Amino acid sequence: MITGKLAESRVRIVDEEDAEEVHDEYYYGKFQDEEETVLELSLVEALHLVDRDVIEVEDSGETLSRETLYDHCIEVDDEFDQKYKVYDDLRDRGYIVKSGFKFGAHFRVYPEGVNPYKEGPKSQREHTQWVVHAVPEDYTLSFQEMSRAVRLAHNIRATMLWGIVDSEGGVTYYEVERATP
Repeated sequence: MITGKLAESRVRIVDEEDAEEVHDEYYYGKFQDEEETVLELSLVEALHLVDRDVIEVEDSGETLSRETLYDHCIEVDDEFDQKYKVYDDLRDRGYIVKSGFKFGAHFRVYPEGVNPYKEGPKSQREHTQWVVHAVPEDYTLSFQEMSRAVRLAHNIRATMLWGIVDSEGGVTYYEVERATP
């Protein structure tokens, strides 16, 4: 079992071989040092890997239960519940999911089989396919917010999706496209 250490809003895998396995085999996390030995996972990535029995998470030398880790995640991030449900759904469908923070959304999503770390020229299939923002079913947004999100996704040749999480925990995706006259 791979061990990660809780660091407030991240989980770090410090064993070099374990970090490499999680990163290179599963496309989770981001290396935080030049030597690529310390892998940082977001909380959604860490909980997803805990749920798949790939890692366990420790805090102060004690292994956290899934429930304790989940409670910590909810405390740290008000949007965690809907973000996790969308992340989990996308991963279960076989997609590669990375942070969409710099695009103003929760996630950027790649098709199965794509290496999101590829450097150099990429084919259309290797680019981000979707930019996804997770929201609860009672969420309201302005036309300006919707327009900004669609424009940002369009700028990177991606499609903007809203992952709507209903009260039963189901996820429905809505695509919004930019239309020009």
